[in-house]
Amino acid sequence: MSLFRYYPSNPTKLDPEMEKRIFFHSLVFPAAFVLAFWIVEIIEQSMGFTFVRAGIYPLHWQGLPGILLTPFIHADFEHLISNSIPFFILMFMLIYFYRRVSYRIFFQLYILSGICVWLTGREAWHIGASGVIYAMAAFHFVSGIIRNDVRLLTLSVMVVFLYGGLVWGLLPIRPEISWEGHLWGAISGVVLAFYYRKYIIRRNKYDWEEEEDEEDEELPDDESQAENSAEDSVRPTH
Repeated sequence: MSLFRYYPSNPTKLDPEMEKRIFFHSLVFPAAFVLAFWIVEIIEQSMGFTFVRAGIYPLHWQGLPGILLTPFIHADFEHLISNSIPFFILMFMLIYFYRRVSYRIFFQLYILSGICVWLTGREAWHIGASGVIYAMAAFHFVSGIIRNDVRLLTLSVMVVFLYGGLVWGLLPIRPEISWEGHLWGAISGVVLAFYYRKYIIRRNKYDWEEEEDEEDEELPDDESQAENSAEDSVRPTH
């Protein structure tokens, strides 16, 4: 798709129509996922069903389908609400910034974190989208550090504030919370951030960055002049 090949590097030559298409495209997939989360929970609550046994149950065959299903299952509406906002923001960021490889990264994070929980988690039903949320948050944060990208770092930190207790969720403090899902999600995000570290995200430079580049380009000339003047000062006079 031409949409995923659009990476303007010059802020004065943006295509408004393409920018709008990319923005709305980046909203659709996250919105569809969150809508599915809500539909499942509404069905569960209104009809008295429980889908807990469709989650991940480590090292048991009946818990294997949960690798795919568990992000759609939540304990209650409070659990669902706390997951919906960060999931939507982080997935929007993934599609908007990574474009042509975004879906591949998402499903790799999704599957890898789920498999790790199935292999190493406690014997209990693990449900909720928080594992994928931790995976995307870690991926964006580490990618922002590797690439020195202010946007990814800022948005990831914002999600940390929105998703209270993100760091504490990695520790086995509350037994009713799948800290294994959080931990393996975060590890999956870090691993894939390094794996995709060479993938280039072209972006518009800020004015202050362009000024720094210009100063850096002029620096060698200044240094050479300083060296020449220093050499002249120590030469013997005739």
